[in-house]
Amino acid sequence: MPTAVAVPADVDDVAALVKWAAETRTALVPRGSGSSMAGGAVGNGIVVDLSRLNHLGRIDESAQMVWAEPGVLWSTLDVAARRRGLRLPVDPSSGSFCTLGGMVSTNAAGARSLRYGAMRMWVNALDCVFSDGDRAIVTRGEEPPRQVERVRRFLRDAHAAIVSSDTRHPARHKDVRKESSGYGIHQYADKADLLELLVGSEGTLAIIVGVQLRLAPVPAATSSVLGSFGSLGDATVAAGKAIEVGASACELLDRTFLGYAAAAPNAEQFPGLVIGAEAILLSEVEGANAEETARKAEELAAAFRAAGATDVQIALTPEAEERIWQLRHAASPILSTIENTISMQFIEDGAVPLTKLPDYVQGVRQALAARKMGGAIFGHAGDGHIHVNPLVDVREPDWRDQMQRLLEDVVGLTARLGGTLTGEHGDGRLRAPLLRRVWHKDSLQAFEVLKKSFDPDNIFNPGAKIPLPGQKALGDIKYDPLLPPLPPEARSALDDVVKRRAYNEFRLSLIPASP
Repeated sequence: MPTAVAVPADVDDVAALVKWAAETRTALVPRGSGSSMAGGAVGNGIVVDLSRLNHLGRIDESAQMVWAEPGVLWSTLDVAARRRGLRLPVDPSSGSFCTLGGMVSTNAAGARSLRYGAMRMWVNALDCVFSDGDRAIVTRGEEPPRQVERVRRFLRDAHAAIVSSDTRHPARHKDVRKESSGYGIHQYADKADLLELLVGSEGTLAIIVGVQLRLAPVPAATSSVLGSFGSLGDATVAAGKAIEVGASACELLDRTFLGYAAAAPNAEQFPGLVIGAEAILLSEVEGANAEETARKAEELAAAFRAAGATDVQIALTPEAEERIWQLRHAASPILSTIENTISMQFIEDGAVPLTKLPDYVQGVRQALAARKMGGAIFGHAGDGHIHVNPLVDVREPDWRDQMQRLLEDVVGLTARLGGTLTGEHGDGRLRAPLLRRVWHKDSLQAFEVLKKSFDPDNIFNPGAKIPLPGQKALGDIKYDPLLPPLPPEARSALDDVVKRRAYNEFRLSLIPASP
């Protein structure tokens, strides 16, 4: 429960709030839509609800760029950009309600990160309010704003520590394709660009009040391929082939999830569901025309068969693609219907080198079995990035102890395989106390020096990224079995609120910005 909630109406409100917080040493917790799975948008102090900062600027079609305030929803930008033949390729599954500010803050990604990468590479500039209330725009490739005292302090106290060889090489998660953990110190060491540190910082270094994003053309055509595999090893080989073909996405559905899908009342809606498969891969290719994507899809299907696929389906039309992707999109709805359990996300975002993916999935399966928990495993196979939803029976008296032990098991597994605890969701308060298990001590020291330079009084999102003394990973979890579930009419009302907000933001986005 926060101390209070502040709802700034504009950037001046944010700056005034930060200046007051600096004077009074009051903690501020920036929040967009509150969809953080790792507790990044909750905490002691004042929650700063940025949802009213939701103006979408005019899209520059020639430069393929746009300025947006942090409360703009991804879906709002997507609708406006597609009207001009453009898109932000980073497309998280929460796109209908997550904010652009939140996506920047966690270095968010999505299914198409296989080809287009995560949020960091699409951010061209950030408008920031720093911890003393100063405001400045940080632009990629330009000199940092030295007129800002916090930036000068960073350059004096932290720059050298980050670019030194001791922190550059031993700490990198080698061969991990996606990273949302820690700060972007390795990218900064390579480029000396302040944006690399601000993106993914989860509101701990500055409050983002504006984002300039690069956009990309909408592909002229797409096709998809579904492959069923008898082993995780074969599926991993096939995922590597998808990368070689240039696929935009390659998603994994593990047998743990497939079993729940097969038992769902609407299982007949999933044409790609193969009973008994160890894994299913869903992959998408893009091209300049339907002929090109059909050729790529045939090439990928042949690669899947060569890797050991027992069944392959090709979808060459939008309607056919929608049918075979239904299974992936149904993951969360299916899990929410399982009785007497709660689908909990606390080991939900690990990423490992692609060659280690079978070991990771097998290890997670064994950890779930050891704790007598059900669970579903799915995710982004081409990136070696897996989502795990343990299904916790909160009627059991020791369910919290079993959660803690499962977390320990999976953190240890991730560390042994050279992976990261979060590929796209951020550390938040959940993973901050665990970073010492997967990061080199030199990196941890660099993180602390960086945080101290930008936020010496620790008023920005304390407990996220850098743990507070005595902080525990599962100390404040968002699942309370004592609270009754929302009745259907309340869920419907909340859905209406979300839809209404998205529609209103879209309408506002059509109004030209004043000079």
